Formats: sequence, C-alpha cells, structure tokens
Amino acid sequence: MTTLLSIAQNWLNQDPDAQTREELSQLIKATEAGNADAEKELAARFDGRLQFGTAGLRGRLQAGSMGMNRVLVAQAAGGLAEYLKGYDKEPSIVIGYDGRKNSDVFARDTAEIMAGAGIKAYLLPRKLPTPVLAYAIQYFDTTAGVMVTASHNPPEDNGYKVYLGKANGGGQIVSPADQEIAALIDKVAAGNIGDLPRSQDFITLDDEVVNAYIDKTATLAKEPRAEINYVYTAMHGVGYEVLSKTLTKAGLAQPHLVQEQIQPDGNFPTVNFPNPEEKGALDLAIKLAKEKNAEFIIANDPDADRLAVAVPDAQGNWKALHGNVVGCFLGWYLAKQNHAQGKTGVLACSLVSSPALAEIAKKYGFENEETLTGFKYIGKVQNLVFGFEEALGYLVDPDKVRDKDGISAAIAFLDLVCYLKKEGKTLADYADEFTKEFGAYVSGQISIRVNDLSEIGKLMTALRSSPLTEVGGFKVAQFLDHTKTDRQSDILVFVLENGSRLIVRPSGTEPKIKFYLDARGTDPKNADEVLAQFDESVRAILRQPAYGSQDC
Repeated sequence: MTTLLSIAQNWLNQDPDAQTREELSQLIKATEAGNADAEKELAARFDGRLQFGTAGLRGRLQAGSMGMNRVLVAQAAGGLAEYLKGYDKEPSIVIGYDGRKNSDVFARDTAEIMAGAGIKAYLLPRKLPTPVLAYAIQYFDTTAGVMVTASHNPPEDNGYKVYLGKANGGGQIVSPADQEIAALIDKVAAGNIGDLPRSQDFITLDDEVVNAYIDKTATLAKEPRAEINYVYTAMHGVGYEVLSKTLTKAGLAQPHLVQEQIQPDGNFPTVNFPNPEEKGALDLAIKLAKEKNAEFIIANDPDADRLAVAVPDAQGNWKALHGNVVGCFLGWYLAKQNHAQGKTGVLACSLVSSPALAEIAKKYGFENEETLTGFKYIGKVQNLVFGFEEALGYLVDPDKVRDKDGISAAIAFLDLVCYLKKEGKTLADYADEFTKEFGAYVSGQISIRVNDLSEIGKLMTALRSSPLTEVGGFKVAQFLDHTKTDRQSDILVFVLENGSRLIVRPSGTEPKIKFYLDARGTDPKNADEVLAQFDESVRAILRQPAYGSQDC
C-alpha cells in the first residue's frame, strides 16, 4: 500500500486541476485511514496507464493514470511533441476540440506544451467538428493534428485523437507511429509534467479555415435545388453551426431542428449514449419528424464525423438506416457521378462493412479495397474516390480530408435526395433500384458490453478453439482468423454457403465485442428473414457454456 500511496501522491503533486486534485486527495486520505473500498478504487486508478494507440487516448474523466485528465494529457502532449521534432525539421500542429467536459482545457494545455517545445501550434477558435480539424491539417500543411473528443462515447468519457500530416497525408496515426509516440509518452510520464516548458506563443485561429471548409464542402451539392422537408439533430454536439452555414452556402433547404439537442452540452441530458446507433437516441428527432410530416431525419454524432439517416416505412414507422445502407447509397451515387466524368480510382470500406460496395465498384470499373477496421486505414487508400465504414462513417471528398466526415456526408446525401426529386423518385424507389441492380443485402450487429476486458479475450479464444460450423441453418464454407493472415488483426470471419457472413471483433474504442451480420437474399423480404434467422442463431450459440453463456 505504501508504494500505491507514493505513486498517487506523486500524481497529485503534479495535477494542475482543482477538481481532480480534490478527488484524488480524498481517495488518498480515505486509503490512509484504512478504508478498504477507497484503497481498491485508488489501486484501480493507478493499475497501469490509459494506453496510447492508433485511436490515440480515450477513457473516463477521472484522476489517475487510468483516466483522462490534465496530467495524462500533458504527458501525451509532451511525448507527441518529442515525436514531431524527430519527424519534421520544422514541426507544426493544429489542435481542435469539441463540447465535452474539459475538451477546451485539454486542447489549450496541448497548445501551450507544443509551443513550449518549439513547435508551431495553431488552436481552432472554438468548439468545432472533427472534420474541420482534419481539414485544417491539410489547409495549413501541418506536421500533425490533435482533436480532443470522445466522439460518441458515454458522457463521462473524453479522448485525444492524433493525426499526422505531410507525407502521412493528414489521416489518423497507424502503427508503428502509435508505438513510437507511446514510448516517448512513457519517458515523459517518468518525470514531472511541471518540468515541461509551456508557452502562450501559439496561434488562436480565426474563422478563415472554418469558412474555407464550408466553401469547399458546399461544392458537393451539384443538383438543382429542391423542396426538402427533413429533421436534423446534433445530438448535443458541435455539428449544427458548420452544417447550417454549409447548407446556406450550398443553397440547400434548412432542416427542422431538434432544439433540445442542437447546442453543445457535454452532459448529453436527453440520451443515455450520444450515439445515433443506440436505441432511443433518435426518439426526439422521430417525434419532431412525425409532427412536421418530414421525409427523413439526418443526425450527426457529437463531434460530427458520423452521419445517421432515418426514414419512415409505408406504415409511418420510423427506422434508422443501417450504416451499410447509407454507405452503399452514397457509394452508388458517387460512383455513377465519377464514372460519368471518366474518373477512375478506388471504392473502399472496412472489412466489416457491406460486401455490396465491391459489386458497385465492379459495375462502374472502379477498384475495390477492404481495409482493416477504422478510418485510419480507409484514409490511407491511394486514389480513393469514396470510403465508408458501417459504423456511420463516410468519406465523400478524399481530396479535402482523410477521415470520416459527417458534415460532407450530409451534403452529399441531400444532393442525392435532390437528384431523386428531379427524377420524380423517392429514397424508397432508390432502394428498390439498388436491389434490382446489385441484389438484396441486409446487415445487423450484436454488441456485448463487458465490465472486465478479459471476458473479450476469453470469448475470442473460445471462438478460435471451437469455431462455428453452422449459423442460421447454413454451413460455414470458410473460416478466417486474421491473426494468422497478413492482416495481423484480432478479427474472425465466418463465410456461409449462401454468401452471408459473420465477422467478430473486439471494439477498438469501447469495452465491447461486436458481431457483424451480413445477410444476402433473393429480395429484401427474404434477406430480412435470413438476417432474423442469422441473428437468432448467433445469440443462441453465444448463450452456450462453451462460449461463456453470454447474456445477449
């Protein structure tokens, strides 16, 4: 216990934040007084450190080395600064932040430490979407970028996303850069953050880069303008201001707004999880859509790098479109546009996203590439025309950013709606035409959230040692373990004899294991039936003792 108290006290001595200092001070005092619960909590706070990886940092806002706080962020900034000085002779960085608690504080700490290290540092002028930060890296041609955001994680989380510019193209970091930066962070962490030089000599930007992003994004709207009746929610995030200004610039209709969710609020008071994919997240939007008799709903996640779309069925029941559906709708639309202009290139998606994109690419003479999961890989694809991942991430203009972009995707989607209106068609007509052209694809997902991360490893081990031989009445025709392929990734793929597939992987950002279901059928009704059968079968399998008797 003496060592634990010493480690905790050393951390406390460095902490510049009054709230986390008080939080940690109380834990130390209670532990010294013999409170077993406090000692257990203190031990958990310092059981290692929040690991820096290809997703940067992401974790709960709390004192200690296992949480997101000003000490940890300062250590990360110090290590990243050392990396950038070795990466570029004249290093520079642009830093952005969203509306979560302490995002602005972490961003300013980073700017001061970067400037103190002799790195030219730019700070975005206010809370802004992640895509604006990604664009600013290219606009200013900086060595790197940092976005302080936890995207769609729970309210108590925050994160630190790192990008590399110059030769790296402005996308998120990938290995081995993450490991090299992590090693330098560990060196900084061995000392005291009070020894890191700080400077106010950084540049707080004006709206020039924001306006440049808006101007460029507005050019994605190419079709004649049409009357559109739709609803938008920012999910308590930072998307609305930039989206609204882009709509005005593009001459597109403004949406009905879910007022309760339109302004940034890091407490996310109206949703359990600020993720458009989560059950109930779109309830207020659906309520408003019914009142306004809207045609569809669009939603950004809190940092506006993702886009969700919901539509009513023939009976007026609203349903969010799966990310694969929106991805394929946009992919088809943009493939036709680019093909008509004689352009070539690559349509890319993560390997857990819909195989239908490969069929689109084949029809229009584009190459197709399936990457590892995460936009950090999609953004690195050369000659990219369009990229997407099923988790609501879309890249519709790769020359502008090299990351998913929920604002640009919204403009592209509205342009598609305008095109359909010009043709006298609806989104339902478009879906029917897609099925006739490429077949019926339906996707689903089962997510198992765990309290103990070791449970994920146990389940993956069980699926490897006892791989499935049949799912939903169809035999497994092929089993791929990507730890044993050149992908070198913790992903399992079961391809079924009917062309459907099941993919299993741990989440990279949350304590979850995800099961991706892609069903293929002769028509939408048949595909839905196959998916339901598929889903029921997977859940039944996971409830078996051999796979840990999962509650799903």
